[in-house]
Amino acid sequence: MPGVIVTSLHVGLDELERETGWEIKPEGACKDVRCVPLPEGSVDDGKVDVRALSERLGMALVDSGDGLWALGPESGGRALASAELPDIELPDRAGHPFALRSLLGTRFLLLAWASW
Repeated sequence: MPGVIVTSLHVGLDELERETGWEIKPEGACKDVRCVPLPEGSVDDGKVDVRALSERLGMALVDSGDGLWALGPESGGRALASAELPDIELPDRAGHPFALRSLLGTRFLLLAWASW
């Protein structure tokens, strides 16, 4: 499942199923034959608490700070804890070490490529 952008931390059950394939049933959040129990009170008035869902399903939930949240994708427990770039130091074109933290406050594009 690709990630989903939501505008509220409480998403309608129909929207959740349409966007993620997860359906809320009495036994919890279900997809195909898998069902994951949700905490008491996570589903109310036809909406599910996205924070509880992301925690139980191991899906990252990232707050953009602008009233939007990114949920997912399903990660099998390998979700990022945040959207912050770790402290990375890479060689520049001349082979000298270059710390990405030196670009703090600057917009940049990081292009990565691998042959596999």
